[in-house]
Amino acid sequence: MVGLGIAWASMLSLPYAMVAGALPPRKSGIYMGIFNLFIVLPEIVASLGLSWVMSHVWGGDCLIAVIFGGACFVVAAALSLGVEETATAVAPAADTQEPTPTVVPL
Repeated sequence: MVGLGIAWASMLSLPYAMVAGALPPRKSGIYMGIFNLFIVLPEIVASLGLSWVMSHVWGGDCLIAVIFGGACFVVAAALSLGVEETATAVAPAADTQEPTPTVVPL
């Protein structure tokens, strides 16, 4: 079970690790949030609508749902080949950083 736990944690974090190398460092937070939406929203849609699809469209055949999931997995694997990993930029030295703006009260 420990091995399954390690494998599960790896599967959950691997998409984020793949995308992290392709993001600009200054905007990585916003892009990771958007990427998280692309993972969570399909899960919500599937949990809300898959039972209806299984009973009304697929006639209650669970094997079709498994085949559909496998087909989606193959499509996702093919699309992941298009993610290009770039070298992450190192933060500039403290003396070369942009100055922070100061707020002057009126």
